[in-house]
Amino acid sequence: MSVLDPSEVFGPRLALAQAYHDSLATDGSIRGFIGPREVPRLWERHILNCAVVNSVIPTGARVVDVGSGAGLPGIPLAIARPDLQLTLVEPLLKRSNYLSEVVELLGLDNVTVIRGRAEEGPVKKAVAGADVVTSRAVAPLGKLAKWSLPLVRKGGEMIALKGSSVLEELERDAAEIKRAGGGKAQVETIEGTTIIRVPRVN
Repeated sequence: MSVLDPSEVFGPRLALAQAYHDSLATDGSIRGFIGPREVPRLWERHILNCAVVNSVIPTGARVVDVGSGAGLPGIPLAIARPDLQLTLVEPLLKRSNYLSEVVELLGLDNVTVIRGRAEEGPVKKAVAGADVVTSRAVAPLGKLAKWSLPLVRKGGEMIALKGSSVLEELERDAAEIKRAGGGKAQVETIEGTTIIRVPRVN
């Protein structure tokens, strides 16, 4: 990952990515959203790690980021791809407040923040029919599919950033994914970031 140049990923919007980095390193760290040991690795392990996923998202897609936390992967995706319409779903008040502050600070007019849980009726109603639902470090795959796939339109997909145990999770949770409406899952690696893509088939 360290060979990735932020300017290659963010292009003319690099200043926005830098401002987000600085916010995470200061405000985000003070408020406990980012551990102190993660601050020196923010570009490599967090911001770029998330932003590279934009390469598999279609032009102009409606994207919902479930359990957005401090905005990963939603904010890096919104910066890298101003053509995307992103909704960040986050249940915790202090985190959703931070997300709203970041969106305002960066002037991201392609981002909406919703406080709530993906499985709640009002949230489902607000974001249903998304082209893509993203997540990072939110829940085991089966539970994630149960929350995410109902928000995806048929023919769209769930894209989850996952660690090295993703194949074990896929084997363990295959039945739950199918029950949630998911089709054949694909595991891919993009510039060092492991993702699982699950299409919504019914």
